[in-house]
Amino acid sequence: MSVLSCFSRLLLVNQYFIINSKASVRRIVLPYFIYSLSVFLHFLLSTCWSPACLPLNSSSYAHTLCVSLYFVVSITIGPKEGWQVYSSAQDADGRCICTVVAPEQSLCSRDAKSRQLRQLLEKVQNMSQSIEVLNLRTQRDFQYVMKMENQMKGLRTKFRQIEDDRKSVMARNFQELKDKMDELKPLIPVLEQYKMDAALISQFKEEIRNLSAVLTGIQEELGAYDYDELYQRVLRLDSRLRSCMGKLTCGKLMKITGPVTIKTSGTRFGAWMTDPLASTRNNRVWYMDSYTNSKIVREYKTMEDFVAGVVSRTYSLPFKWEGTNHIVYNGSLYYNKYQSNIIVKYSFETGSVLAQRALEFAGFHNMYPYTWGGYSDIDVMADELGMWVVYATNQNAGNVVISQIDPDTLQVLKTWTTEYSKRNAGESFMICGTLYITNSHLSGAKVYYAYSTKTSSYEYIDIPFHNQYFHISMLDYNARERALYAWNNGHQVIFNVTLFHVIKTEDDS
Repeated sequence: MSVLSCFSRLLLVNQYFIINSKASVRRIVLPYFIYSLSVFLHFLLSTCWSPACLPLNSSSYAHTLCVSLYFVVSITIGPKEGWQVYSSAQDADGRCICTVVAPEQSLCSRDAKSRQLRQLLEKVQNMSQSIEVLNLRTQRDFQYVMKMENQMKGLRTKFRQIEDDRKSVMARNFQELKDKMDELKPLIPVLEQYKMDAALISQFKEEIRNLSAVLTGIQEELGAYDYDELYQRVLRLDSRLRSCMGKLTCGKLMKITGPVTIKTSGTRFGAWMTDPLASTRNNRVWYMDSYTNSKIVREYKTMEDFVAGVVSRTYSLPFKWEGTNHIVYNGSLYYNKYQSNIIVKYSFETGSVLAQRALEFAGFHNMYPYTWGGYSDIDVMADELGMWVVYATNQNAGNVVISQIDPDTLQVLKTWTTEYSKRNAGESFMICGTLYITNSHLSGAKVYYAYSTKTSSYEYIDIPFHNQYFHISMLDYNARERALYAWNNGHQVIFNVTLFHVIKTEDDS
């Protein structure tokens, strides 16, 4: 039990005893009661002044003090002496409130009891002020504690955020590494195929060396008697070797990887390309922004200049183009003339139109476009076997039509009709005489349909590819680089393709 608690109970016992005792006894006990109250006040003011010293139920002690003061005033000073005690109470904060009306100063200025009462009231006022100061300090300390608590919560939140960010960065780096590994996996079957092709070529080289050795031996023994026959054998072997190398350039599409983003420029729609028949030293790039109402073609000497934006020449075509399905083939640009089904051949060397021809019955100006629209009715393309044009006609119920054309005269050489709706095709491209059609130009697109002009047959396939920027408005195959050039929502990208080769020798035929 605390000291304050003992004093409080002692005061209450003394009050009870005084109230219930006779007048003679009361005179004896009252001085002890006043002495106990003074000791209690002295202890409270001198010892228990800090917030940590005050007991938790300090309001009960304040109430005891208030009641005791009221009792002393009521017992020691009566109404006959001019004093009137109205009330004694405790407010909501636990402070003692005593209402006392004193008589005129002239009546009790020299009275000992009034002097004691004045001193007692001064002590009560001092104590009330001290309690008020204590209350203000306590509120200030409480606000400081609340502020510190909020700061601790903020630090805890920051630490948790740092930990979450570290985990997300690690997960993102791991995913990037995994994606790079996935990009490398399709190269494995390609390398294996090239190993087999390399072995076959090595066999041809070994046969040539053996034949050369035989030729040298015969020349030494017989002179030039059988030279013509040996020369013909060398020519036949060389023809077989070149035929084999030519067959290596063709194959069936197995996989599309990438893309590799070359540059970000232009609008959402456009075309860019290189010449598949150019020499390996010629790496010029041509750039045609937008799908209509334009005649400006920009030329870049190299792919590096294209990335850097260094334009070498600018051409102004005689006619505006429609769509984005143009090609550069053997130094000339082939494109669809604006608001017509006419194909134009424009020479970059002479800066003039070399030929133009209407594609009979072909729909144009968004009559039979690809799924994305953009006047993509007529698609000019090229592969290892020559030049092609893909379109649709009313006669074929809006389904895809394939025509092989002469690059010089633009005359149609042969035509194939399919049952695939042109409006349901996202984009298309030719590889080794086979037309491959995508099912969409948006995310989730894949190569869905293949039509072989060699067998005049089709098949449904499933070759996905990554539409990185969500909207493809141009997709063309370059036979020299064995890659797909694409315009992907304002980004110029390249997809790599994996082809399956079937090599047949004369012994297999």
